[in-house]
Formats: sequence, C-alpha cells, structure tokens
Amino acid sequence: MSGPAIRAEGVTVALDGRTVLDEISLDVIRGEVLALVGPNGAGKSTLLSVLSGERAPAEGTVTIDDRDIRSLSHLELARRRSVLTQDNSLSFPFRVIDVITMGRAPWTRTDEIAHDSAAISSAASRADVTHLAGRRFTELSGGERARVSLARVLAQDTPIVFLDEPTAALDLRHQEDVLRIARDLALAGRAVVVVVHDLSLAGAVADRVALLSGGRLVDVGAPASVLTADAISAVYGLAVRVVDIDGRPLIVPQR
Repeated sequence: MSGPAIRAEGVTVALDGRTVLDEISLDVIRGEVLALVGPNGAGKSTLLSVLSGERAPAEGTVTIDDRDIRSLSHLELARRRSVLTQDNSLSFPFRVIDVITMGRAPWTRTDEIAHDSAAISSAASRADVTHLAGRRFTELSGGERARVSLARVLAQDTPIVFLDEPTAALDLRHQEDVLRIARDLALAGRAVVVVVHDLSLAGAVADRVALLSGGRLVDVGAPASVLTADAISAVYGLAVRVVDIDGRPLIVPQR
C-alpha cells in the first residue's frame, strides 16, 4: 500500500485549558522505526495516543491507511495497530500465558485464529517470558511485567506498533532485546513508533527521530541530523556532547 501508514495533520490537543500538542503534522512510515523524544511534558505520550487513535485531537486530522481514524471501530483499530502503554498493571491475577493470549482477541472469529498458538509462542519467546508462562502477572517484577505486556502486543500481530517507553523498567540486556525487536518489526515492513527518554537509544534504533518541546514538533529526520548538540541543548537546557558511533549519535552530558 502506497503512502504513509499514519498521517497526522495540524494536530492540536488541549488539556485543562493548556495546549499539550500544538499543530503537529507527522507521517508514520511502513518499514521504519520512528522515535518520539523530548523532555518531560513535551507531549510525546499524548502524541502517541493521538496517532494510535486512543485520543481524539481538538483540531487537525489523523488518517490510517488513508482513512480518517475516527471512522474505524475499536475492532478495526485493534487489527491495524497495537499499543504498549506505560502502565503495565492488571487488577486480576491472570497467568502470564493468559495475558499474552489477550493480544489475540481482535482475531477471534476470523481465519487468523488458526495462527493463535504460533503467534503466542513466538511472542513469548521474543520477549523472553516463556519461562514465566505459568506465573501470575501480579507476582512479577516491574521488568517482567513490562516484557509480558510487550509479548501481548507482539501476539496481536498488527502492521503498526506503538511502544510507549518500552525500555523504562528493563535491564541492559532486555533493553537491547526491545531495540532488536523494534528493528526486526520495521525490517518486516511494519510501522513502529516508540517513545523513549534515552536519546542514545533513540539514536541507535530509529530510522527517524521526532523531537518535541512544549507540545511543538521541533524537528523530524534522521537521528544524526536531529540529535545535534545545539538542538538538544536548546530543548533540554543542558550542554551535551554528541559522539558519532558508526553513524549513530551517542549523547553524553557535559558534566
């Protein structure tokens, strides 16, 4: 399918009288990882929720596969995109395997149900939670819950994937696993949007970086062109040094 997977045009969101997103226009491209970065309160998670159809903008439009996202039912959305949120809590002590299986719910009563077992097994393996399958979700550590939630998203098996701070609770090894998974999804032709605080992680995994500040889109493009010392210092109010590592920017605060 030609054109971007998702296109936002002039998106504005206001909460409690405060403008959180201010006329943002942005494309989400198939086969790419798009990283949303910026300081706390920049609007990253709000933008992700608008792009994924979970929040309607006050102004502007969002289209998914050239259709107004507001015209899609919840089920249609769930078959087109999956969302990993920051909140990895569940009220009931479901087993891990049951949580992962929840990702297959959009495909009930479709031919895709034949792939349930393989999708669930693959998702558990990729997120490194196969050994937790019989455990209760409420008994897991924060990092384990994050990985199980990721497995649920992977099991949903959608062409567009949204990941909101997927590495926040993870150790170094599992951070790298998540980056690899995001890259693999993009290489398979999926569109991936990831919110990250670590600029070096964004620089390492993303094809394009969208830098936000105060609800505005400062710049979007290749990591090396967006994550410059001047731009980062201006947005974060912190002097940094940017080191080129094999064409990818490594950001080091000047202490």
